[in-house]
Amino acid sequence: MAGSPGALRRLCVLLMAETVSGAWGPSTGTHISPPFPALAVNQTPMADCRNVCGLNASDRCDFVRATPDCRSGGGYLDYLEGIFCHFPPSLLPLAVTLYVFWLLYLFLILGVTAAKFFCPNLWAISSVLKLSHNVAVSLTAGPPLEGGKRGPGGPLTRSHGVTFLAFGNGAPDIFSALVAFSDPRTAGLAIGALFGAGVLVTTVVAGGIAILHPFLAASRPFLRDIAFYMAAVFLTFTALYLGRVTLAWALGYLGFYVFYVVTVILCTWIYRWQRRKSLVYSMPGTPETQSDSEEDPVSSNTNSYDYGDEFRPLFNQEESTARILVHALNPLDLRAWRSKSVSWRALKVLKLPVEFLLLLTVPVVDPDKDDRNWKRPLNCLHLVVSPLVLVLTLQSGAYGVYEIGGLFPVWAVVVIAGTAVASVTFFATSNEVPPRLHWLFAFLGFLTSALWINAAATEVVHILRSLGVVFRLSNTVLGLTLLAWGNSIGDAFSDLTLARQGYPRMAFSACFGGIIFNILVGVGLGCLLQIAWGHVPEVKLQPEGLLVWVLAGALGLSLAFSLLAVPLQCFRLRRTYGVCLLLFYLGFLAVALLTEFGVIHLNRT
Repeated sequence: MAGSPGALRRLCVLLMAETVSGAWGPSTGTHISPPFPALAVNQTPMADCRNVCGLNASDRCDFVRATPDCRSGGGYLDYLEGIFCHFPPSLLPLAVTLYVFWLLYLFLILGVTAAKFFCPNLWAISSVLKLSHNVAVSLTAGPPLEGGKRGPGGPLTRSHGVTFLAFGNGAPDIFSALVAFSDPRTAGLAIGALFGAGVLVTTVVAGGIAILHPFLAASRPFLRDIAFYMAAVFLTFTALYLGRVTLAWALGYLGFYVFYVVTVILCTWIYRWQRRKSLVYSMPGTPETQSDSEEDPVSSNTNSYDYGDEFRPLFNQEESTARILVHALNPLDLRAWRSKSVSWRALKVLKLPVEFLLLLTVPVVDPDKDDRNWKRPLNCLHLVVSPLVLVLTLQSGAYGVYEIGGLFPVWAVVVIAGTAVASVTFFATSNEVPPRLHWLFAFLGFLTSALWINAAATEVVHILRSLGVVFRLSNTVLGLTLLAWGNSIGDAFSDLTLARQGYPRMAFSACFGGIIFNILVGVGLGCLLQIAWGHVPEVKLQPEGLLVWVLAGALGLSLAFSLLAVPLQCFRLRRTYGVCLLLFYLGFLAVALLTEFGVIHLNRT
């Protein structure tokens, strides 16, 4: 029978056999680091920066400083010069260890900024613009906030929209892709990360959801999302095969996403219309059949209580301006601290410096609060600090340090203008009542948090490239492993937490819906900006290595497996399905690493 576990097991075995099959040949014993999509337009051959490790230790610093391929071309720190010029060769392992810890901390910065500042401001902007939930709420439910509270688009949101907050949840992926596409040498990181994250989310996360909480999937939304994602993967595969992305092709990516948005909105409208019609003609007490809604029924084991209420005073007391500022800048609630676990406290200690800096520089507007999160002294301080952050993070501070007329730096002009506006705002407002134009702070917070994310993503890309030079790894394998893992870890925890709380259908839908935005907008917008900024007719893609095809094939194969396996189970996802997906990812990872190190290669005649 179609839904029998035996058929699924046979399909799983066939899938694994197909995964590990490849062109095996005698190993050369040497490392092969295939160059992967290089966005190059009439580039002349130059020395590869990866050759630095083959030189004498005394020559490495001069090589890094003299070789154009070793220049970062952006960011605040030159990681290659730091590791080869400021650390002796004997301390190279220490330097690499420090870089890895800094990389992990940057991923933490990306997650905190997106979850607590970028997404809330997008939610506020959508409320100001009076956008419907279809457009405003993310396909990927917001990550769990502290105390179990859901962010915008929480579990009980009726429509999981597809644009505004999808950008918020996918911000680290999108900004990383934009930064990577801006440099021909790091373009492989973008493709590797987008494809790698796709394989990770559709196998490990989707499989984990099925293992944690077997459930009945919504058939039509699942088929719709997986069909669109397979089409997006096919578009990218075709672009790699053709070796270029033209302006029309880049616009086609964005247009295809708009078509997806329209399709989701129409499907949601049709479902609601059918639901209302069926409720009119249904008899009271009639049991409900399978629903194609992406929502989950309210689970009895889900606690929707906001633990933040536990620490709120019963009576509001007027506070002084100084006290309001101190409380607004304090990221730690000592009463909440005492009730948390040791692991939560350890992670909170790491977050504290980041949260304090973001509280100081990024305003957040909360339409759900009576005062809309109006903090008069802090918001006035934001009018000075936030514009300063904008000019000091845009193009890694190049605009901020520019001197007008060779005398007066731009950052000084921004500080003077911001101080004037802040002074007027401070004396024209009160602590209790938010001003009429308070909603403008949401746009300021959106821009500031976006540039913080962009700055962190830039450093992530440069660190990964530096690690690739040290270990002679291609940008592709770094993208499909470290960058994909780092950018996807937040979504993975969010989706698995949703499943554990009794919302597996929403979590499973998020696995496919969110990554559609990432790949279509990431590739489309990244190539579009490269064409516009580089004044070139097209973006060149040069997939000269086998790893790119392994990566694209694995993603397509995982989607094909789900497209067959889920209907075979009559859309009832069991633990067997989840185990198959996890085994598939392990097999893919093994094949990818063996391909990177030359064990698996093409036999060329």
